[in-house]
Amino acid sequence: MAKYLVIASYTAEGLKGLIAEGGTARVEATHKFLASVGGSVDSFHFALGQDDVYIVCDLPDNVTAAAVSMSAASSAMVVSRMVTLLTPEEIDRAAAARLSFDAPHT
Repeated sequence: MAKYLVIASYTAEGLKGLIAEGGTARVEATHKFLASVGGSVDSFHFALGQDDVYIVCDLPDNVTAAAVSMSAASSAMVVSRMVTLLTPEEIDRAAAARLSFDAPHT
């Protein structure tokens, strides 16, 4: 499975829901939501500052990640971005791929 970092900020309406339901309820809802698409939550952290939430999760693929991101955004309760995370071994494989790029000439 692919690993992703979700960085999210609540909208004003989303914060009202967080205050009403509490943090534990949001974590449980996230576990349920990701499980429904074959994913799982590695860690979920609330934060102070520009971003409200950091989630590390496993999802089956990029299409599923896009669907999760679009579904959350369409709620208008949260604004998020998703970052694909790579393991050191994946970077080793990428570094071992000896590619030749023909740069444009000026």
